Amino acid sequence: MTRVCFMVLLLCIGLMCPLVTGIFMDRLASKKLCADDDCVYTISLARAEEDYNASDCRFINIKKGQLIYVYSKLVKEDDSGEFWAGSVYGEQYEDHMGTVGYFPSSLVSEQHVYQEANKTVPTTVRNLQKP
Repeated sequence: MTRVCFMVLLLCIGLMCPLVTGIFMDRLASKKLCADDDCVYTISLARAEEDYNASDCRFINIKKGQLIYVYSKLVKEDDSGEFWAGSVYGEQYEDHMGTVGYFPSSLVSEQHVYQEANKTVPTTVRNLQKP
């Protein structure tokens, strides 16, 4: 009986609390350079010169020697770092292929440029309501 009362109490408290709608993170930049308006075409192929462990869900892990397709380059602002967006490439990384995220541009070297990133596109933030 005590368990049931406790569960009902937890349920009531849970219903009274507002739902969490998202985690708010600082935007890395307000603009990015892309090859097209939607930033879906590959700009270049880069090779990781060092390992990088993602600090949050916006970033991807990269391993030294890994190839990365680059889709956009954030425009550096004030004291922010320089980040590019891309996805890993290669059969040995098959479980991570297709996952797009940011990584520090200082940790990679461009191996091949497919097309120039000459379109400046604003970065977007989902319109989430604060709790």
